[in-house]
Amino acid sequence: MVKKFYKMHGAGNDYILFDCIKEGIGDASAVSKKLSPRRFGVGSDGVILLCPSLIADCRMEMYNADGTEGKMCGNGIRLLGKLFYDLGYTARKHVTVETKSGVRALTLFPDGKNKIRFVKVDMGKASFSPPSVPVLLDGESAIKREVETEAGKVEMTCVSMGNPHCVVFSNDLSGAEEIAPRLQKSKLFPEGVNVEFVRVDSLREIAMRVWERGCGETYSCGTGACAAVAAAVQNHYCQKDREVTVSLKGGSLSVRYSDSTVFLSGGAELVYEGRVRI
Repeated sequence: MVKKFYKMHGAGNDYILFDCIKEGIGDASAVSKKLSPRRFGVGSDGVILLCPSLIADCRMEMYNADGTEGKMCGNGIRLLGKLFYDLGYTARKHVTVETKSGVRALTLFPDGKNKIRFVKVDMGKASFSPPSVPVLLDGESAIKREVETEAGKVEMTCVSMGNPHCVVFSNDLSGAEEIAPRLQKSKLFPEGVNVEFVRVDSLREIAMRVWERGCGETYSCGTGACAAVAAAVQNHYCQKDREVTVSLKGGSLSVRYSDSTVFLSGGAELVYEGRVRI
């Protein structure tokens, strides 16, 4: 089968998207493992499928570069919303997307050529309950816990944004290369974990490096940015209900955290279109 694909990125977090509204691609896990390597494939952090849905306007399936399926992807869902609109499946600026973590509401912002360049997502409520992450910690909250790990003693805040995150605050992000991969392999996280190292620059600005499950370090992570801001608010570094700019290797995202939900805003870009035999 030869299938058209769309290479897209959100703040440098790049994915290969397929329109599967009318026709699927078979084993999506195998396709992601085949196409994601940057020297031997198209090159990406994974594969995302635009699929039909019975409960929302469309459905997202997301596979990491190693073939594992992800429940949620903040940058990926913005790219999916852009593709859904740009391909003409909707003319509405407000759409819903079914994910493994529930239905998410998107607001789409078209440019002068009626193409989507910016998307805002209601990412749902952040949870700090250890079982929801999941992380093997006792107590009712995973906020600011000093834990002995495979990387030594680490002060962390664990957050679920529909997928698991471990946020570590540090004034120096250069040490993340050594600690983050070890944390990802920690037995504390039975389903694995995304690790964010965060430097707080002001009440409204943070910088972040992120290691994603199934990918390693990436240029950006939407759910990771949400988790980082949620953790920053809970640790009294940033303010609730205020836009916080998250600076990453691939660009910037905007996050607003409240007790009821987290909003993620950022760009969505088409890099190129192509065809591939799968």
